[in-house]
Amino acid sequence: MLPVPPDSIIVNLGPIALRWYGVLYAVGLLVAYQFMVREARRRKLNVDLIINGMIIISIAALAGGRLYHVIDAWDRYSANPLGALIPPYEGLGAPGGIITGTIALAVVLRRWRQSPWGWVDVVGPAILVMQAIARWGNWFNQELYGLPTDLPWGLAVDCAHRTYDTTCTALGEGARFHPLFLYESLSGALGALVLPALGQRLRGRIAPGMIGLAAIAWYAVTRLFLEGLRLDNWKVGGVPTATLVMGGVLLVTLLVAAWRTRANRPQARRGRRR
Repeated sequence: MLPVPPDSIIVNLGPIALRWYGVLYAVGLLVAYQFMVREARRRKLNVDLIINGMIIISIAALAGGRLYHVIDAWDRYSANPLGALIPPYEGLGAPGGIITGTIALAVVLRRWRQSPWGWVDVVGPAILVMQAIARWGNWFNQELYGLPTDLPWGLAVDCAHRTYDTTCTALGEGARFHPLFLYESLSGALGALVLPALGQRLRGRIAPGMIGLAAIAWYAVTRLFLEGLRLDNWKVGGVPTATLVMGGVLLVTLLVAAWRTRANRPQARRGRRR
């Protein structure tokens, strides 16, 4: 059983509260940076571009993620909209961050005149690395939990953080829930280990960009699975918005992967003739 976490605030520095959520996201970005440096060097890409690119893409992803979260949890912010804008922030929506981060990545690579596909292989798995670490911030915030469960690893959530029909009055203080943050963290860690290793094994047999696209598809499938276990979904027409967004991301990713595979066939044939 996963217990109720300690306080989400590590320390108060005057008016500023240092929170586990922000610290874990920062650690996730740092580890993802180290991962990208290693992968970029392996592919003989310009490592010096990573830090500047990360700053731009991170800002875009944070803005998109925050906007998505505020819309998703508007009942929390509707009485005080300024609370959605003034730090410290306690929530981000990954689907929104992926969309704005991807747009920023495309703009940066175009502006710097970089071939995109090698960088897609670098950035895609790095997203999984970051999510594997950063998702533990949700545990400290007691959020991103799912349906009630009797499984041994069920998550304890205190009464103050219960929502909808999961209140202590309805389910009792001893109720346990699916730890969705843990599932996403483990999925990210597994993908970050498996996909780069697979890319090394298939080097020369798959088109550049395929491992990065596989990482995006891996994340989209993970989120689609988890949406079926969530309680507090933002819905449009009765369908969870994250399902629509991640379903679209998965579809586009598969179409691009099919195009890349088809485009790479003539080059593979020429390579065999030589």
